[in-house]
Amino acid sequence: MTTIPSPAPYAAPVDGARAGAHVSARTGWMAVAGLASLGAGAIHAAAIGVHAEHRPAAVTFAIIAAFQLAWGALALVRSNRVVALIGIGIGVGSFAGWIWAKAWGIAFIPGLDVAEPVQTADGLAAGLAAASVLLIGLSLWTGRRGATPSRPPMVAAALGLTALSVFGMIAAGTHVHSQGAGGHSHGTTVVANQEPQVVVPYDPTQPINFSGVPGVTPEQQAAAENIVSATLLLLPQWSDPEYALAHGFQSIGDGFLGTEHFINDTYIDDNKILDPTRPESLVWDTTTGERRLVAAMYMLRRGTPLEDAPNIGGSLMQWHIHNNLCYTPAGQVVGLTNSDGECGPGLVLPEPTPMIHVWLEPQECGPFAALEGIGGGQIAEGETVNCDHVHGSTTN
Repeated sequence: MTTIPSPAPYAAPVDGARAGAHVSARTGWMAVAGLASLGAGAIHAAAIGVHAEHRPAAVTFAIIAAFQLAWGALALVRSNRVVALIGIGIGVGSFAGWIWAKAWGIAFIPGLDVAEPVQTADGLAAGLAAASVLLIGLSLWTGRRGATPSRPPMVAAALGLTALSVFGMIAAGTHVHSQGAGGHSHGTTVVANQEPQVVVPYDPTQPINFSGVPGVTPEQQAAAENIVSATLLLLPQWSDPEYALAHGFQSIGDGFLGTEHFINDTYIDDNKILDPTRPESLVWDTTTGERRLVAAMYMLRRGTPLEDAPNIGGSLMQWHIHNNLCYTPAGQVVGLTNSDGECGPGLVLPEPTPMIHVWLEPQECGPFAALEGIGGGQIAEGETVNCDHVHGSTTN
């Protein structure tokens, strides 16, 4: 009997070189996307420390960095559709968040709540995030049947992305905030003609030290420190509102706003300025229903042009005026000027008078901070509102 061997199963010929090209190209472009994500994550990680004064912003950067670094590491060893979709989500999310922050500010994240111009570090981080999404798309395209992609230049990509990442990390260390209020800079700051000093927030219970503001001379720093020190020492003599009212002060009737001002017309018209024994205005906190003295508002003589205000403390101090508040003849503020800059019938628009606050308590924008909104007044043309975050409160 003749035995007939079973036929061997038919196997279609496989173009091994072509299949290998698909796998290698797809995996390679995914790896390059991972490198881009690692770079973006590294820049965000470097930005954490320089945003430490705004914990929500620092935490946001930490979370973004963690996701980008983790996915970047995963993409170096895995290349499939699930990994690709996760990477697209992270990349698109971080890029969209960057656009949101730059265009409008993210209101619910302190430290990112004010729109800022694009700077080197954040621009590079956003660019690398966008590049990772594009590279993921290229990786997915290489997996299509019939595609014949080229393999990525891994060495050149690794070197180039590493260089960009390091440059972005260094730039992140000198990132500058505007915060919508004049700005504050991160990194090392040195007072002119002095040795570098540690910048500390303004704390009225500690020795006053306003070092660390670029461009402020030692003389300007000393003058600002003396003004605050004298105010802390002598202004509390006016802490009884009834005593102040009995000695020539008058409320302008704005206590319902949470902050009330007392004005002394005699002190406004004398020749003394920045004198806590003769303050032109007292500022009270009324949020609890009681008056608590929180600041002096020193004023120059009535009608002094804002440009003639003395430059005593350099950029530490910024004078402002109010040229849109309407008062009754009795001195009560009751509204704002109309579109023509005029008050209504029977109301008075006082001569604009330069003024500046000196706070007895820590403030987010420093010891000379103006009030917010209408209370902030108007500053000299061409200036931006100063917000001295380096000496601002760490608790606000």
